[in-house]
Amino acid sequence: MAGASGAARSRPVARSGSGPRGSEQAPFGADPSRIVRATITQASVERAFAILIAVAALGFGATTVPAVLAQLPFLDPFWGPVVACGLAASFLFVGASVFIRPVAQLAQIVCALLFLVALVTWPLTVREPIPSDQVPWPWWLCTVGSTAAAMGFAPWRATVYTALVPTVYVVIRLTPVGGDAGVRALLDGVYTAILSGAVLVIAVVLRRAATAVDAAQATAVRRYSHAIREHATEVERVQVDAIVHDSVLTTLLSAARAETVDAERLAARMARNAIDHLEAAASDDPAGAPPVSLADLRARITDAVGALAAPVRVQGQQVGSTRVPATVADALASAALQAAVNSVQHAGGPEVDRWIVVEQHGAGVRIEVGDDGAGFDLDAIPAERLGVRRSIVERVVAVDGHAEVVTAPGTGTRVRLDWTPRTEGDR
Repeated sequence: MAGASGAARSRPVARSGSGPRGSEQAPFGADPSRIVRATITQASVERAFAILIAVAALGFGATTVPAVLAQLPFLDPFWGPVVACGLAASFLFVGASVFIRPVAQLAQIVCALLFLVALVTWPLTVREPIPSDQVPWPWWLCTVGSTAAAMGFAPWRATVYTALVPTVYVVIRLTPVGGDAGVRALLDGVYTAILSGAVLVIAVVLRRAATAVDAAQATAVRRYSHAIREHATEVERVQVDAIVHDSVLTTLLSAARAETVDAERLAARMARNAIDHLEAAASDDPAGAPPVSLADLRARITDAVGALAAPVRVQGQQVGSTRVPATVADALASAALQAAVNSVQHAGGPEVDRWIVVEQHGAGVRIEVGDDGAGFDLDAIPAERLGVRRSIVERVVAVDGHAEVVTAPGTGTRVRLDWTPRTEGDR
């Protein structure tokens, strides 16, 4: 292996950000339904609208009380107070709806309709013409009624309402019971239309923006869930392919080549191990298992390669106190074993030196499986062969690791497996 650095071919596999790491982090980042909180949503906009109309209704209603009391002597003794009290009750209903959200839209609709009734019936309410220096008290509440309509009605109904209120007001002001205001009535009507129209446009734009944000967030959550399902399927496929290759195909090949009693015993032992491996894969939950120390990982690899037909030295100096998740330990141990099996089967006979080094590397672990045997050409491996691609490379990448195969014909082979825990900066 000493001369492998000059002519050997290296096939690195980059770290994958989609591999599971126990329960530390979702494979595609944080769940948007929990982390991504939009500043503008349909619920927040409706809440803001409810507060806005409540403040407007109560505020304008309170400031209009003196005008109402001053004009009551000129109004019908029954219908005048009834209209004023009914509209005041609707304002209180709007204010209470801030705390009772299911009735907010109903309160807004009631407020808008009662104000329209008060405005339309004004000619029937007035008994004597009001003084020329006063304006009919509904004038002060035109914006409140239009705002309530913009919040409570559908856009087209609110548009009709917003156009109707200034028109009715202008018509009333041009009559004797409305003060016969002339040009002043037109100016007041235009002012009311502009202000009410601005409120309506803002309400429609904000609602559409909130709807778009809600739809975008729902789409993001749906795509995230779909990606999670696809990822789980891919991880399971890699695991199944690796198990089939490591346990089943290797056992069948060993049994087919068994020509001596020792070889037959080895094949039988491998068959039993394959059955145990399949049963364990079907029942175990590595994500819930405790972390594994490097010493235990090295011991697991040592036990596994001890059953191979050729000796493999397992060594390691700097194991330290580092511990890795159980899923990572399973993937690294299985990948290292498969690399050793490949070496025994293809690198040469017992004269080939084979070794495995398990050591701490920074905050993670590095495993090297090497030999000084025949080597091979990575580019010449057929696509249907699973040994390197599924059982080694994809198995390590699936747990967010890094795998690299350095080899060339006649120079031996080195398989390097690295795993390092993510830091906050990587996330």
